[in-house]
Parts: sequence; structure tokens; C-alpha cells
Amino acid sequence: MAPTKRKSDGKPSQNLQTTRVTRSSTRQGTTKVVLTETSPKTKKAKLSSKDKVESKPKTTEEPVFEGVDGSKTIVIEHCKQCNQFKIRAVKVKLGLENAVSGITVLINPEKPRRGCFEVREEGGKKFISLLDMKRPFAPMKALDMDGVISDIVEQIK
Repeated sequence: MAPTKRKSDGKPSQNLQTTRVTRSSTRQGTTKVVLTETSPKTKKAKLSSKDKVESKPKTTEEPVFEGVDGSKTIVIEHCKQCNQFKIRAVKVKLGLENAVSGITVLINPEKPRRGCFEVREEGGKKFISLLDMKRPFAPMKALDMDGVISDIVEQIK
């Protein structure tokens, strides 16, 4: 159990602290005891819940991504729950970039939704939208990705 704190006798307290003397310092023959003054510790002001909330305002607007020279921007949103989403998203991205010149493809520019695989144009036109899928993600696995890529390319051109 920790010893109890001493009460002040009305005398001003001396904030003196001694440095530690270790075994290695005694072997070297340099046993100095240095007294240093320390300032008394002050308490930090706690932030109220109102101060914490005002740190960063949230916006509901989606960021606007404009391609170079007015090129089209395609957004691929995929869930991070399973690696199968990522594999298909990268395959669609590479297929679109190879098929259409001057296209910008973004993968997850914002935090993705759970169980979601969606390919859309930045303006809002959706090419594929699979939402709230449960394991084993059968609707997504049943897709022919090469056919999906060719359909998107046809709709873009």
C-alpha cells in the first residue's frame, strides 16, 4: 500500500528532485547527486463535448473529380470485407483504362459501404450496383467481368 501524503506545515514546499544513482554510474566513480528545481504540475483544462464536436464540420456533398480536358471519370466503390471485391475492382479499372483513352478511374475515393460493389460515372449514372450482399457474395461472383467491362465501354462511347 502506498504511504499517505504528508500535510503541509504552512512552510513553502521545496520542489527539489534528486537524480538517480545507478550501479553503472558508481562503477565509473562519478557519483554526483545533482539537485534540480522542478515546477509544480498544473492541471490541463478539459475540453467540453461542444469543443470536441466543432473540430471539423462534415459535408454531405460528394467531391467533384474532373478529368483532364473534360474526360470522363468513373468511380468504382468496393467493400473491403473480402479480397474478391478488390480483385474485381482492379480488373474493371485496368479493362476500362486499356479500352478507353483519356478516362479516369477512381477506386474508393470515399469510405465504401459494406457488401457493396458499384461502378458508376461521376455524374451519377450507375453501370453496376450490387448493394448489401451477404457472404458468399453470389451475385458478384456470378458476373462475367469481361462482359461487364465491354458493356461499360459501349455505354461510355
